[in-house]
Amino acid sequence: MATILLFGCSGTEAEEKPKDRDPVPAATIIVQPASENETITAAGTVRLRRETELGFTTSGQVASVRYEEGDRVKRGATLAALDNSTVSASLESAQAELDRTEADFDRIKSLFADGWVTKARLEQAEAAMRAAKAQVNASGFASRTSHIHAPSNGIILSRNIDAGQIVNAGTTVLVLGETDKGFVLKVPLTDADASRVRVGMRANVTIAAVSNAPIEAVVSEKDGRADEQTGSFEISFLLPANDRLRSGQLGSVEIEVSRNSDGSVAVPATAIFGVRSGEGLVYVVDEEKRVKARNVVIGKLTDNSLEISSGLAEGDVVVARGVEKLRDGNIIKPIKTAK
Repeated sequence: MATILLFGCSGTEAEEKPKDRDPVPAATIIVQPASENETITAAGTVRLRRETELGFTTSGQVASVRYEEGDRVKRGATLAALDNSTVSASLESAQAELDRTEADFDRIKSLFADGWVTKARLEQAEAAMRAAKAQVNASGFASRTSHIHAPSNGIILSRNIDAGQIVNAGTTVLVLGETDKGFVLKVPLTDADASRVRVGMRANVTIAAVSNAPIEAVVSEKDGRADEQTGSFEISFLLPANDRLRSGQLGSVEIEVSRNSDGSVAVPATAIFGVRSGEGLVYVVDEEKRVKARNVVIGKLTDNSLEISSGLAEGDVVVARGVEKLRDGNIIKPIKTAK
């Protein structure tokens, strides 16, 4: 009876002893550092490189405006003019006053030489003459600037006046896009991205209204300070000459920049499961081919991989595909993969 019981107990223990499942085939990958370079993609607007605001230096009534928005103009062309009747009258009055003060000065100077007037009286006449000369110069400047001339070849981008309208000095009445300076794609970037962009770097620009093929551009300008409202920095990408370019077209840019060295590693997105609030899980494979779930902090998503900023180290082996078939502690049959 004792022998029967002994064998019976042994058989029960053997049946209750857990057995490992058969190894589960799973693709694995060795964790590598994140790429040293990354591509920044952003959207922007095509603008002429130089868009000049034009206005009158004196107030007055607009006599004529010769061009409409979209018209092309040549350097030196008269774009608009004020009614200079008042300006001309002021210039004539200033010139008459100058003539009078010059004659008075000559007379006082002669009297001073003969001892009939004091030096103070002579200095007073000289001051009056200088003031009259200054007024003539001011009136002459107002007369010359009562016409707006194109500073270069360009396109009228904006027209804010019509004949008969009263304008104030310094008010922008026309905006001229200088075609001689070419077109740029202006793109707002965050401070982190803008800090890695340098003048002279090359980029690929796509403008659907011009061509579906990428256009090679170069960084020409970079704002020295951020926009007060958005906090972004505006970067200008100089575009090659093309008759189809127009100010206001929409485009996108791709520019490759160096990555900030932060010790991040990269794994395929298919290696991550249980994602929540910027964290997730991966299966790490040990020397016995057994998998163990490990929590990781997720960084940026790139074209081919997902950055891991914490939780993994270079050289770790993780399951790249097939995580849905696994449970913590399973033994796998590794299938190496390049991705």
